[in-house]
Amino acid sequence: MPEVRPFRALRYDFNRFHGNVSSLIAPPYDVLDQEDKDRLLARNPYNIVAVDLPHIPPKDEGPAQAYLDAQFTLGVWTAEGTIVREEKPALYAYDQTFEHEGKKHTRHQFIAAVRLHDFSEGIVLPHERTFGGPKKDRLALTKETRCNISPVFGLYTDPDNQVGKALWRATQQPPDAFGNLEGVENRLWVLTDKSILETVAAAMQPKKIFIADGHHRYTTALNYRDHLAQMHGGLAPDHPANFVMLVLASMDDPGCIILGYGRVLVDEALDAAALMKAWSQGVAETDASDANLTLYDGPSGTTLHLKFTNRSILDQLAADRKPAWRKLDIAYLHRYLIDKLAAERLGHAPEIQYVKSQDMARRIAEERSGVALLPRPVPMEQLRAVSEADELMPQKSTYFYPKLATGLTIYPLYNED
Repeated sequence: MPEVRPFRALRYDFNRFHGNVSSLIAPPYDVLDQEDKDRLLARNPYNIVAVDLPHIPPKDEGPAQAYLDAQFTLGVWTAEGTIVREEKPALYAYDQTFEHEGKKHTRHQFIAAVRLHDFSEGIVLPHERTFGGPKKDRLALTKETRCNISPVFGLYTDPDNQVGKALWRATQQPPDAFGNLEGVENRLWVLTDKSILETVAAAMQPKKIFIADGHHRYTTALNYRDHLAQMHGGLAPDHPANFVMLVLASMDDPGCIILGYGRVLVDEALDAAALMKAWSQGVAETDASDANLTLYDGPSGTTLHLKFTNRSILDQLAADRKPAWRKLDIAYLHRYLIDKLAAERLGHAPEIQYVKSQDMARRIAEERSGVALLPRPVPMEQLRAVSEADELMPQKSTYFYPKLATGLTIYPLYNED
Protein backbone atom coordinates (compact mmCIF):
# COMPACT_ATOMS: atom_id res chain seq x y z
CA MET A 1 0.00 0.00 0.00
CA PRO A 2 1.16 3.62 -0.42
CA GLU A 3 4.27 4.79 1.39
CA VAL A 4 3.75 8.49 2.07
CA ARG A 5 6.68 10.37 3.52
CA PRO A 6 7.82 13.93 4.23
CA PHE A 7 10.58 15.52 2.18
CA ARG A 8 12.89 18.51 2.24
CA ALA A 9 11.37 20.60 -0.51
CA LEU A 10 13.07 23.18 -2.62
CA ARG A 11 10.78 26.20 -2.36
CA TYR A 12 10.73 29.95 -2.59
CA ASP A 13 12.09 31.75 0.47
CA PHE A 14 8.70 32.67 1.91
CA ASN A 15 10.24 35.25 4.25
CA ARG A 16 11.78 37.11 1.32
CA PHE A 17 8.33 37.49 -0.24
CA HIS A 18 6.50 38.06 3.07
CA GLY A 19 4.64 34.81 2.47
CA ASN A 20 2.89 36.13 -0.64
CA VAL A 21 3.72 33.92 -3.63
CA SER A 22 0.93 35.18 -5.91
CA SER A 23 3.36 36.38 -8.57
CA LEU A 24 5.56 33.28 -8.31
CA ILE A 25 3.12 30.40 -8.78
CA ALA A 26 1.56 29.27 -12.06
CA PRO A 27 -1.11 26.96 -13.42
CA PRO A 28 0.05 23.51 -14.57
CA TYR A 29 2.39 23.69 -17.56
CA ASP A 30 0.10 21.73 -19.86
CA VAL A 31 -2.69 24.34 -19.82
CA LEU A 32 -0.36 27.24 -20.73
CA ASP A 33 0.74 28.71 -24.05
CA GLN A 34 3.43 31.26 -24.96
CA GLU A 35 1.13 34.20 -24.22
CA ASP A 36 0.40 32.80 -20.76
CA LYS A 37 4.09 32.28 -20.06
CA ASP A 38 4.98 35.80 -21.18
CA ARG A 39 2.24 37.27 -19.01
CA LEU A 40 3.39 35.38 -15.90
CA LEU A 41 7.04 36.36 -16.41
CA ALA A 42 6.12 39.98 -17.08
CA ARG A 43 4.50 40.03 -13.67
CA ASN A 44 7.56 38.48 -12.00
CA PRO A 45 10.69 37.12 -13.74
CA TYR A 46 11.04 34.63 -10.86
CA ASN A 47 7.76 32.93 -11.70
CA ILE A 48 8.12 29.14 -11.69
CA VAL A 49 6.97 28.95 -15.30
CA ALA A 50 10.52 29.97 -16.31
CA VAL A 51 11.65 26.53 -15.13
CA ASP A 52 8.57 24.35 -15.61
CA LEU A 53 7.72 25.32 -19.20
CA PRO A 54 10.99 25.56 -21.15
CA HIS A 55 9.48 24.33 -24.42
CA ILE A 56 6.13 25.35 -25.94
CA PRO A 57 3.96 23.51 -26.69
CA PRO A 58 5.06 20.72 -24.32
CA LYS A 59 3.55 18.04 -26.57
CA ASP A 60 6.93 16.70 -27.62
CA GLU A 61 10.58 17.04 -26.67
CA GLY A 62 12.05 20.42 -27.50
CA PRO A 63 15.64 21.49 -28.19
CA ALA A 64 18.17 20.39 -25.57
CA GLN A 65 19.12 23.99 -24.82
CA ALA A 66 15.64 24.74 -23.51
CA TYR A 67 16.00 22.19 -20.72
CA LEU A 68 19.57 23.26 -19.98
CA ASP A 69 18.28 26.83 -19.59
CA ALA A 70 15.64 25.62 -17.14
CA GLN A 71 18.28 23.83 -15.09
CA PHE A 72 20.51 26.91 -15.16
CA THR A 73 17.67 29.18 -14.02
CA LEU A 74 16.79 26.89 -11.11
CA GLY A 75 20.47 26.75 -10.14
CA VAL A 76 20.82 30.54 -10.18
CA TRP A 77 17.69 31.03 -8.08
CA THR A 78 18.99 28.47 -5.57
CA ALA A 79 22.48 29.99 -5.44
CA GLU A 80 21.14 33.49 -4.78
CA GLY A 81 18.68 32.30 -2.11
CA THR A 82 15.44 32.93 -3.96
CA ILE A 83 14.84 29.17 -3.76
CA VAL A 84 15.83 27.47 -0.50
CA ARG A 85 15.93 23.90 0.79
CA GLU A 86 13.63 22.97 3.67
CA GLU A 87 15.73 22.38 6.81
CA LYS A 88 13.72 19.34 7.98
CA PRO A 89 11.58 16.78 6.16
CA ALA A 90 8.03 18.08 6.03
CA LEU A 91 4.57 17.44 4.76
CA TYR A 92 2.80 20.47 3.34
CA ALA A 93 -0.85 21.12 4.11
CA TYR A 94 -2.38 22.83 1.09
CA ASP A 95 -5.83 24.42 0.86
CA GLN A 96 -7.50 25.95 -2.18
CA THR A 97 -10.55 28.18 -1.69
CA PHE A 98 -12.65 29.05 -4.72
CA GLU A 99 -16.14 29.78 -5.98
CA HIS A 100 -18.16 27.37 -8.08
CA GLU A 101 -21.76 27.89 -9.16
CA GLY A 102 -22.11 30.80 -6.77
CA LYS A 103 -20.85 28.94 -3.69
CA LYS A 104 -17.52 29.08 -1.88
CA HIS A 105 -15.62 25.81 -1.52
CA THR A 106 -12.31 24.77 0.01
CA ARG A 107 -10.42 21.69 -1.13
CA HIS A 108 -8.16 20.39 1.65
CA GLN A 109 -4.99 18.64 0.51
CA PHE A 110 -1.43 17.86 1.47
CA ILE A 111 1.82 17.49 -0.46
CA ALA A 112 4.06 14.49 0.12
CA ALA A 113 6.60 12.22 -1.51
CA VAL A 114 4.93 8.92 -2.40
CA ARG A 115 6.73 5.73 -3.37
CA LEU A 116 6.34 4.91 -7.06
CA HIS A 117 4.42 1.82 -8.07
CA ASP A 118 3.83 0.46 -11.55
CA PHE A 119 0.14 0.62 -12.41
CA SER A 120 0.06 -3.18 -12.63
CA GLU A 121 0.57 -3.37 -8.86
CA GLY A 122 -2.88 -1.90 -8.22
CA ILE A 123 -1.72 0.61 -5.60
CA VAL A 124 -1.60 3.76 -7.74
CA LEU A 125 -4.41 3.70 -10.31
CA PRO A 126 -4.74 5.74 -13.52
CA HIS A 127 -7.89 6.63 -15.43
CA GLU A 128 -6.40 8.23 -18.56
CA ARG A 129 -4.16 7.06 -21.38
CA THR A 130 -0.78 8.78 -21.80
CA PHE A 131 1.04 9.77 -24.99
CA GLY A 132 4.71 9.56 -25.89
CA GLY A 133 5.41 13.17 -26.87
CA PRO A 134 4.47 14.86 -23.58
CA LYS A 135 6.41 12.22 -21.62
CA LYS A 136 9.54 12.95 -23.69
CA ASP A 137 9.25 16.64 -22.81
CA ARG A 138 8.83 15.95 -19.08
CA LEU A 139 11.63 13.39 -19.02
CA ALA A 140 14.05 15.83 -20.69
CA LEU A 141 13.19 18.45 -18.06
CA THR A 142 13.52 15.94 -15.22
CA LYS A 143 16.91 14.73 -16.40
CA GLU A 144 18.33 18.27 -16.46
CA THR A 145 16.77 19.66 -13.27
CA ARG A 146 16.75 16.37 -11.33
CA CYS A 147 13.50 17.52 -9.74
CA ASN A 148 9.75 17.13 -9.85
CA ILE A 149 8.86 20.74 -10.59
CA SER A 150 5.09 20.30 -10.64
CA PRO A 151 3.14 17.72 -8.64
CA VAL A 152 0.86 14.88 -9.63
CA PHE A 153 -2.68 15.25 -8.27
CA GLY A 154 -3.87 12.12 -6.46
CA LEU A 155 -7.07 11.13 -4.68
CA TYR A 156 -7.81 8.71 -1.86
CA THR A 157 -10.89 7.62 0.04
CA ASP A 158 -11.29 8.97 3.56
CA PRO A 159 -14.96 8.84 4.64
CA ASP A 160 -14.01 9.25 8.31
CA ASN A 161 -11.68 12.19 7.51
CA GLN A 162 -8.76 10.63 9.36
CA VAL A 163 -6.17 12.54 7.38
CA GLY A 164 -8.11 15.80 7.56
CA LYS A 165 -8.39 15.55 11.33
CA ALA A 166 -4.63 15.01 11.62
CA LEU A 167 -3.98 18.17 9.61
CA TRP A 168 -6.80 20.30 11.00
CA ARG A 169 -5.04 21.84 14.02
CA ALA A 170 -2.02 22.92 11.99
CA THR A 171 -4.20 24.66 9.42
CA GLN A 172 -5.89 26.80 12.07
CA GLN A 173 -2.65 28.79 12.25
CA PRO A 174 -1.66 31.46 9.70
CA PRO A 175 -0.20 29.81 6.57
CA ASP A 176 3.50 29.92 5.78
CA ALA A 177 2.68 30.97 2.23
CA PHE A 178 -0.38 32.19 0.37
CA GLY A 179 -1.16 33.27 -3.16
CA ASN A 180 -4.05 34.16 -5.41
CA LEU A 181 -3.97 32.47 -8.81
CA GLU A 182 -6.79 33.09 -11.28
CA GLY A 183 -9.23 33.84 -8.48
CA VAL A 184 -8.28 30.80 -6.38
CA GLU A 185 -6.81 31.38 -2.92
CA ASN A 186 -3.92 28.99 -2.26
CA ARG A 187 -2.55 28.50 1.28
CA LEU A 188 0.39 26.35 2.37
CA TRP A 189 1.58 25.20 5.81
CA VAL A 190 4.98 23.57 6.43
CA LEU A 191 4.44 20.66 8.84
CA THR A 192 7.38 19.11 10.66
CA ASP A 193 5.66 17.90 13.84
CA LYS A 194 6.58 14.21 14.14
CA SER A 195 3.20 13.15 15.50
CA ILE A 196 1.38 14.72 12.53
CA LEU A 197 3.75 13.15 10.00
CA GLU A 198 3.38 9.70 11.55
CA THR A 199 -0.40 9.95 11.87
CA VAL A 200 -0.85 10.95 8.24
CA ALA A 201 1.52 8.25 6.97
CA ALA A 202 -0.28 5.59 9.02
CA ALA A 203 -3.73 6.77 7.88
CA MET A 204 -2.64 6.62 4.22
CA GLN A 205 -0.97 3.21 4.44
CA PRO A 206 -4.06 1.02 3.75
CA LYS A 207 -5.42 3.21 0.93
CA LYS A 208 -5.15 3.23 -2.84
CA ILE A 209 -4.25 6.37 -4.74
CA PHE A 210 -6.24 7.38 -7.81
CA ILE A 211 -4.51 9.76 -10.21
CA ALA A 212 -6.75 12.74 -10.94
CA ASP A 213 -4.35 14.92 -12.96
CA GLY A 214 -0.76 14.40 -14.00
CA HIS A 215 -0.74 10.96 -15.64
CA HIS A 216 2.15 12.06 -17.88
CA ARG A 217 4.08 13.37 -14.87
CA TYR A 218 3.58 10.15 -12.94
CA THR A 219 4.61 7.98 -15.87
CA THR A 220 7.62 10.23 -16.42
CA ALA A 221 8.62 9.65 -12.78
CA LEU A 222 8.53 5.90 -13.44
CA ASN A 223 10.64 6.36 -16.57
CA TYR A 224 13.17 8.54 -14.73
CA ARG A 225 13.45 6.00 -11.91
CA ASP A 226 14.13 3.26 -14.44
CA HIS A 227 16.61 5.48 -16.30
CA LEU A 228 18.65 6.06 -13.15
CA ALA A 229 18.46 2.41 -12.14
CA GLN A 230 19.82 1.38 -15.53
CA MET A 231 22.60 3.98 -15.35
CA HIS A 232 23.73 2.99 -11.85
CA GLY A 233 22.95 -0.71 -11.83
CA GLY A 234 20.01 -0.23 -9.47
CA LEU A 235 18.81 2.24 -6.85
CA ALA A 236 18.77 2.01 -3.08
CA PRO A 237 15.20 1.54 -1.79
CA ASP A 238 15.14 4.99 -0.21
CA HIS A 239 16.64 6.85 -3.16
CA PRO A 240 14.49 9.95 -3.81
CA ALA A 241 13.87 8.87 -7.40
CA ASN A 242 11.86 5.93 -6.08
CA PHE A 243 9.29 8.53 -4.99
CA VAL A 244 7.26 11.22 -6.72
CA MET A 245 5.71 14.46 -5.43
CA LEU A 246 1.94 14.25 -5.08
CA VAL A 247 -0.78 16.59 -3.92
CA LEU A 248 -3.27 14.31 -2.20
CA ALA A 249 -6.96 15.10 -1.61
CA SER A 250 -9.84 13.04 -0.30
CA MET A 251 -12.50 11.90 -2.75
CA ASP A 252 -14.94 12.51 0.09
CA ASP A 253 -14.03 16.20 0.44
CA PRO A 254 -16.99 18.33 -0.77
CA GLY A 255 -14.44 20.69 -2.31
CA CYS A 256 -13.13 17.96 -4.62
CA ILE A 257 -15.08 18.88 -7.76
CA ILE A 258 -15.03 17.30 -11.21
CA LEU A 259 -16.30 19.36 -14.15
CA GLY A 260 -17.27 18.11 -17.59
CA TYR A 261 -14.83 18.50 -20.48
CA GLY A 262 -16.43 19.93 -23.63
CA ARG A 263 -16.08 18.83 -27.23
CA VAL A 264 -16.73 20.74 -30.43
CA LEU A 265 -17.57 18.81 -33.61
CA VAL A 266 -16.63 20.67 -36.77
CA ASP A 267 -17.80 19.47 -40.18
CA GLU A 268 -19.58 21.38 -42.94
CA ALA A 269 -22.08 18.53 -43.29
CA LEU A 270 -22.81 18.37 -39.57
CA ASP A 271 -25.09 20.80 -37.75
CA ALA A 272 -27.45 20.24 -34.84
CA ALA A 273 -30.32 19.08 -37.06
CA ALA A 274 -28.15 16.58 -38.92
CA LEU A 275 -26.66 15.32 -35.68
CA MET A 276 -30.06 14.82 -34.07
CA LYS A 277 -31.22 12.90 -37.14
CA ALA A 278 -28.15 10.66 -36.96
CA TRP A 279 -28.70 10.16 -33.24
CA SER A 280 -32.43 9.50 -33.42
CA GLN A 281 -32.10 5.97 -32.03
CA GLY A 282 -29.73 6.99 -29.25
CA VAL A 283 -30.99 10.19 -27.60
CA ALA A 284 -34.17 11.97 -26.63
CA GLU A 285 -34.73 15.58 -25.64
CA THR A 286 -35.25 16.19 -21.93
CA ASP A 287 -34.90 18.99 -19.41
CA ALA A 288 -31.55 20.22 -18.12
CA SER A 289 -31.82 18.46 -14.75
CA ASP A 290 -32.15 15.03 -16.38
CA ALA A 291 -29.69 15.47 -19.25
CA ASN A 292 -26.65 13.30 -19.93
CA LEU A 293 -25.48 15.75 -22.57
CA THR A 294 -26.13 19.34 -23.62
CA LEU A 295 -25.82 20.17 -27.30
CA TYR A 296 -25.18 23.73 -28.49
CA ASP A 297 -25.39 24.59 -32.19
CA GLY A 298 -22.96 27.41 -32.95
CA PRO A 299 -24.57 28.89 -36.09
CA SER A 300 -28.13 29.05 -34.70
CA GLY A 301 -27.43 29.38 -30.97
CA THR A 302 -29.83 26.49 -30.29
CA THR A 303 -29.41 24.55 -27.03
CA LEU A 304 -30.76 21.02 -26.61
CA HIS A 305 -30.65 18.86 -23.49
CA LEU A 306 -30.37 15.17 -24.31
CA LYS A 307 -30.90 11.92 -22.44
CA PHE A 308 -29.23 8.70 -23.58
CA THR A 309 -31.85 6.10 -24.53
CA ASN A 310 -29.95 3.05 -25.79
CA ARG A 311 -27.39 2.37 -23.09
CA SER A 312 -27.40 -1.40 -23.64
CA ILE A 313 -25.88 -0.92 -27.11
CA LEU A 314 -22.45 -0.67 -25.50
CA ASP A 315 -22.79 -4.29 -24.37
CA GLN A 316 -22.48 -5.11 -28.08
CA LEU A 317 -20.20 -2.35 -29.35
CA ALA A 318 -17.81 -2.52 -26.40
CA ALA A 319 -18.15 -6.10 -25.20
CA ASP A 320 -14.41 -6.13 -24.54
CA ARG A 321 -14.72 -3.31 -22.01
CA LYS A 322 -15.74 -3.85 -18.40
CA PRO A 323 -19.18 -2.83 -17.07
CA ALA A 324 -17.78 0.18 -15.18
CA TRP A 325 -16.48 1.62 -18.46
CA ARG A 326 -19.72 0.92 -20.34
CA LYS A 327 -21.68 2.88 -17.73
CA LEU A 328 -19.80 6.10 -18.51
CA ASP A 329 -21.74 8.82 -20.32
CA ILE A 330 -18.53 9.79 -22.05
CA ALA A 331 -18.09 6.21 -23.31
CA TYR A 332 -21.61 6.22 -24.80
CA LEU A 333 -20.96 9.62 -26.37
CA HIS A 334 -17.76 8.54 -28.10
CA ARG A 335 -18.19 4.85 -28.86
CA TYR A 336 -21.81 5.04 -30.02
CA LEU A 337 -22.94 8.57 -30.82
CA ILE A 338 -19.74 9.93 -32.38
CA ASP A 339 -17.67 6.94 -33.53
CA LYS A 340 -20.63 4.98 -34.93
CA LEU A 341 -23.72 7.08 -35.63
CA ALA A 342 -22.12 10.42 -36.56
CA ALA A 343 -19.31 8.75 -38.48
CA GLU A 344 -21.76 6.59 -40.43
CA ARG A 345 -23.77 9.65 -41.46
CA LEU A 346 -20.67 11.57 -42.56
CA GLY A 347 -18.77 8.67 -44.04
CA HIS A 348 -15.77 9.64 -41.93
CA ALA A 349 -14.88 10.45 -38.34
CA PRO A 350 -15.77 14.06 -37.44
CA GLU A 351 -13.11 16.48 -36.28
CA ILE A 352 -13.21 16.83 -32.49
CA GLN A 353 -11.78 19.78 -30.58
CA TYR A 354 -11.50 19.26 -26.81
CA VAL A 355 -12.23 22.31 -24.66
CA LYS A 356 -12.00 22.56 -20.86
CA SER A 357 -14.55 25.38 -20.49
CA GLN A 358 -18.20 25.10 -21.49
CA ASP A 359 -18.32 28.81 -22.31
CA MET A 360 -15.24 28.41 -24.49
CA ALA A 361 -16.77 25.39 -26.23
CA ARG A 362 -19.86 27.44 -27.10
CA ARG A 363 -17.70 30.30 -28.39
CA ILE A 364 -15.61 27.96 -30.57
CA ALA A 365 -18.80 26.39 -31.93
CA GLU A 366 -19.98 29.85 -32.96
CA GLU A 367 -16.65 30.84 -34.48
CA ARG A 368 -16.20 27.60 -36.44
CA SER A 369 -19.87 26.92 -37.21
CA GLY A 370 -19.64 23.73 -35.19
CA VAL A 371 -21.64 21.90 -32.58
CA ALA A 372 -20.55 21.97 -28.92
CA LEU A 373 -21.14 18.82 -26.89
CA LEU A 374 -21.20 19.40 -23.15
CA PRO A 375 -21.35 16.11 -21.21
CA ARG A 376 -22.30 16.08 -17.58
CA PRO A 377 -19.33 15.58 -15.23
CA VAL A 378 -18.10 12.09 -14.39
CA PRO A 379 -19.21 11.30 -10.81
CA MET A 380 -16.41 10.55 -8.38
CA GLU A 381 -17.72 7.04 -7.73
CA GLN A 382 -17.50 6.25 -11.44
CA LEU A 383 -13.92 7.46 -11.63
CA ARG A 384 -13.09 5.14 -8.76
CA ALA A 385 -14.98 2.20 -10.31
CA VAL A 386 -13.29 2.61 -13.70
CA SER A 387 -9.84 2.88 -12.12
CA GLU A 388 -10.36 -0.17 -9.93
CA ALA A 389 -11.61 -2.11 -12.96
CA ASP A 390 -8.23 -1.43 -14.62
CA GLU A 391 -9.92 0.56 -17.38
CA LEU A 392 -9.01 3.89 -18.97
CA MET A 393 -11.59 6.54 -19.83
CA PRO A 394 -11.78 8.24 -23.23
CA GLN A 395 -9.38 11.17 -23.38
CA LYS A 396 -10.38 14.43 -21.72
CA SER A 397 -13.12 12.84 -19.63
CA THR A 398 -12.49 14.78 -16.42
CA TYR A 399 -11.57 18.32 -15.52
CA PHE A 400 -10.71 18.75 -11.86
CA TYR A 401 -11.35 22.28 -10.66
CA PRO A 402 -9.44 24.20 -9.58
CA LYS A 403 -6.11 23.23 -11.07
CA LEU A 404 -3.19 22.91 -8.66
CA ALA A 405 -0.71 25.74 -8.40
CA THR A 406 2.82 24.94 -9.54
CA GLY A 407 5.69 26.47 -7.56
CA LEU A 408 4.69 25.93 -3.94
CA THR A 409 7.13 23.02 -3.53
CA ILE A 410 9.71 21.27 -5.69
CA TYR A 411 10.82 17.70 -5.00
CA PRO A 412 14.59 17.02 -5.45
CA LEU A 413 15.31 13.64 -7.00
CA TYR A 414 18.82 13.39 -5.56
CA ASN A 415 20.10 12.41 -2.15
CA GLU A 416 19.97 15.04 0.56
CA ASP A 417 23.20 16.56 1.84
